[in-house]
Amino acid sequence: MKEIRVTHQFGPIYDKESKVLILGSFPSVKSRDNDFYYMHPQNRFWKILEQIYSDNFTSPNVDEKKNLLKKHHIALYDVIESCTIQGSSDSSIKDVQIADIQNIIDTSSVQSIYLNGRKAESIFLDQFADLKKFATYLPSTSPANARYSLVDLLGVWKKIK
Repeated sequence: MKEIRVTHQFGPIYDKESKVLILGSFPSVKSRDNDFYYMHPQNRFWKILEQIYSDNFTSPNVDEKKNLLKKHHIALYDVIESCTIQGSSDSSIKDVQIADIQNIIDTSSVQSIYLNGRKAESIFLDQFADLKKFATYLPSTSPANARYSLVDLLGVWKKIK
């Protein structure tokens, strides 16, 4: 699989009422193909939110997902706006252009930031050191993170509520 330069195709999901910001690293191939976050069928992100909030986050309807995020005051984006990447591999990411996270914080009510995976954490902490006190690492919901079962992830992720 060859490396390609890719720009984020879909913007952040948030409004002025958003209190929690969840940041991933960069959309997977499946997410880029489907123009929305965490669209790989094996990614556990939507299943976790469904369990935490007892709401229909696993609906295949993207507009419903967006409405539920806003209903529960969750902002969603990635720390990378564009990069060179091989497939969906976080470890292959280079030539990173950082996303405008500060604008989301300035135009919302975000009080806490959760970083979905180590790549999101390392880039965020490197680029937004002044926001470190608001940020919490969470284990990746990616299917590549086989170390954590859905139950294990849920146990850690429930702190977002």
